[in-house]
Amino acid sequence: MNSPTAVTAPLGTPLSDVPKLSSFRRIVVKVGSALLVDSARGRLRHAWLAALAEDIAQLHREGREVLVVSSGAIALGRTILKLPKRPLKLEESQAAAAVGQIALARNWSEALAHEGVTAGQVLITLGDTEERRRYLNARSTLAKLLELKVVPVINENDTVATSEIRYGDNDRLAARVAGMASADLLVLLSDIDGLYTAPPNDNPDAQLIPVVPRITAEIEAVAGGAGTELSRGGMKTKIEAGKIATTAGAHMLIASGKVKNPLRAVEAGARCTWFLAPANPVASRKRWIAGSLEPRGVLHLDAGAVAALRRGSSLLPAGVKRVEGVFERGDAVILRGPDGAEVGRGLVAYDHDYAERIKGHSSDEIATITGFEGRAAMVHRDDLVLGGGG
Repeated sequence: MNSPTAVTAPLGTPLSDVPKLSSFRRIVVKVGSALLVDSARGRLRHAWLAALAEDIAQLHREGREVLVVSSGAIALGRTILKLPKRPLKLEESQAAAAVGQIALARNWSEALAHEGVTAGQVLITLGDTEERRRYLNARSTLAKLLELKVVPVINENDTVATSEIRYGDNDRLAARVAGMASADLLVLLSDIDGLYTAPPNDNPDAQLIPVVPRITAEIEAVAGGAGTELSRGGMKTKIEAGKIATTAGAHMLIASGKVKNPLRAVEAGARCTWFLAPANPVASRKRWIAGSLEPRGVLHLDAGAVAALRRGSSLLPAGVKRVEGVFERGDAVILRGPDGAEVGRGLVAYDHDYAERIKGHSSDEIATITGFEGRAAMVHRDDLVLGGGG
């Protein structure tokens, strides 16, 4: 095992430079089964959940947008169904999830409602974050819930997921959700208060690593194995989640959830480990659109549309004069001005055939032309990067 000096020496980021929770705009909070469910009795820890709901409501009142990724459905369901205390078969896990998810959602809804906050349940599978069209649909749903001041409570859809098409742990799911929602912070509440130089239960000399500016091979090497009986992952999955989140532009922190009001404790300076992102989520997403996606088509714009884009507007169908290429909703397209020069790139909101039909028309004509209520923008400004990094 690496010595504490060897691991911590390269980190060197002053704790004074670590931000406060109150400095973030959109926060994803991941809660594990081991925190939410009493493993001895298989029952939900109501007092702990109520205290966490207080923390979430306080952030909400301060103008933060909060999303929750919550485990616990299978753990609750197996208790309700009185399933044996052994590893569950796939169909048993799916049945437990179907029963437990109702209980989990009800308890989150009641706890947040007690604080004056509305909760919304969102069940996600691996395909929802990996397949472009489904990713955009899920992203739009989360955006609308946040716009309506709802706290989405998200879990993997264990009722239909199989071992081949699942995340298997909610650390990585939470990191994908953070990227999907353009969150700037992911909080992993755990039964350990951060990343240590060695497993603290086995090594009394293990030291907490308070700040990780960048996840290196050395940092990955100190990750431990599996966690508690109820959790599916350990520190290794948290490091993998950190790589996903920070690449997407979100800071991540691992903090203890063994205390009441764990978010308030972090804000007050409780021990934790911060993983710092090199860029904010908007910059990371725009860099991805500009340089990592192969364009599937071209939209030719009029001068008015180009001017509107430069003022920060979305691209509306009325400003599109010509459509080239065969593309699907969510594909990257090049935007060209009247002179043929590239203006920018973005993710298109319509398949090529619909784009062809609605080009040059006002947004309020979309439903008449297509037969359904589509999105007002051909390319939303959040999915757009102008030439020269605009």
